[in-house]
Amino acid sequence: MRETIPADSETRPAEANGIAAAIRLEDVRLTLASTVGPVNILNGVSLNAVLGEAVALLGPSGSGKSSLLMVAAGLEAATSGTVTIAGQRLNGLGEDALARFRRAHVGIVFQSFHLIPTMTALENIAVPLELVGRGDAFAKARDGLAAVGLEPRAHHYPGQLSGGEQQRVALARAIVHEPQILFADEPTGNLDGKTGAGIADLLFSLRTRMGATLFLVTHEEGLAARCDRILRMKDGLIVAEERLPKDHGA
Repeated sequence: MRETIPADSETRPAEANGIAAAIRLEDVRLTLASTVGPVNILNGVSLNAVLGEAVALLGPSGSGKSSLLMVAAGLEAATSGTVTIAGQRLNGLGEDALARFRRAHVGIVFQSFHLIPTMTALENIAVPLELVGRGDAFAKARDGLAAVGLEPRAHHYPGQLSGGEQQRVALARAIVHEPQILFADEPTGNLDGKTGAGIADLLFSLRTRMGATLFLVTHEEGLAARCDRILRMKDGLIVAEERLPKDHGA
């Protein structure tokens, strides 16, 4: 049975048993400029997620889900509030420092695969490792392909892969450096049901294997139910939280 917790509850897994938070947002606000004036996207969001926890973020379109993920992943700067990821406060870091931080600690999977069309599957996976000067970039990339079951497709270009295969390559690229935190923004949204289910299985199995924190933005209740906790957003705020039984399965 699920336990529903008030959105403003002070009881959070990050504080339980003294476990340190992998993701900590405190009163985060995001305001963006538009032709009609400032638009408030996030309106004072606070949340924590502990190491190894899987957290799903649900909400209607326009509720701020993807913007919250972008802020937490260091891809968008918060207008105010504090963002601390893997013990590093992101506020005030420049683009170069943020990029280095993401390469060291964070993996990101998007709904749109964002593969480089002129590079093979193997090359796409090796890119983040090459950027940090890893001499074993291609060896690790092959390990990543093996982890997602795509070794035979190593030298195929994105245009030669199915949507599910492209998402597998994107997932391998996100986890090849063994990140502490894995962000996924609608990772099955562009896939048919059967293919999406396979990607979901792979996502959760890899997360378990790595012991990583998973922060998952989705509109699919069934996918969210595989997480440890569900947060629900509306109008730029987290309005409800549900903890799932520890033995509910992945």
